[in-house]
Amino acid sequence: MPEFKYLTVEPQGDGVYHVQLARPPANAVHRDMYIELKQLFGNVDQLGDDVRAIVLSGQGKHFCGGNDLEEFATMTPDNAVERMWRVREAFFAISECAVPVIAAVHGAAMGTGLAIAGSCDFVVAAKDARLGLPELTVGVMGGARHLARMAPQPVVRRMYFTGDPMSAQDLASAGAAIVVCEGDKLMDEAMRFARRIAQHSPTAVRVSKRVLDRIESMDLRTGYEFEQGATSRMSGHPDSKEALAAFKEKRPARFMPRSGEGHWFGM
Repeated sequence: MPEFKYLTVEPQGDGVYHVQLARPPANAVHRDMYIELKQLFGNVDQLGDDVRAIVLSGQGKHFCGGNDLEEFATMTPDNAVERMWRVREAFFAISECAVPVIAAVHGAAMGTGLAIAGSCDFVVAAKDARLGLPELTVGVMGGARHLARMAPQPVVRRMYFTGDPMSAQDLASAGAAIVVCEGDKLMDEAMRFARRIAQHSPTAVRVSKRVLDRIESMDLRTGYEFEQGATSRMSGHPDSKEALAAFKEKRPARFMPRSGEGHWFGM
């Protein structure tokens, strides 16, 4: 397993891994940390032979307080292109990760922190966690599109234009699709989801991840036809028949090791 300076990786068994942002107290993200996020999530199989799901959290009091403001202070139109590319590549590596990634949010998730959470497949948050987009208050832009994966557009715009954060509890009440729990139950709840995912066929989960990433921006007809194509291809995989047999016989499924999901995805 590779070593990272600003991330920690802990195997939890059964193909589940716990990744932590490790630059406390606020886990503010700078250029080198963005590079490490890209390196880790862009190739999760470097972590082990059977990676099935990842829980992403932050060390210390906060999930992620945002960007390193010292770096922002030195940004100009000349160096912004490379820096923004690093940011995008990190976010996209998380959202396009080969396996599902669950954000476990506590404390603050501001700006980049919210975008990192929004890049994950879904979010579990402590009730009193605070999420926000203070970009306009520090003279930059970004993060609204990631928040829009979780919350209705009017909520996104209110948070963006005011810069005011919301608690996870209030955000969920306003219609955000996040799982809210007591703070002392956060990791247990996130791990519960991760272990549930890890019980499925590792090949089918990876195919499903690629399908869901692809259809997110499609219209209903196009997206469903694309899903059906994956269903047709996966019907030829032994895990497909095993899942059905195990369901009918009310027993745990015995799936094969992951195998060439690109073939079953149709690539």
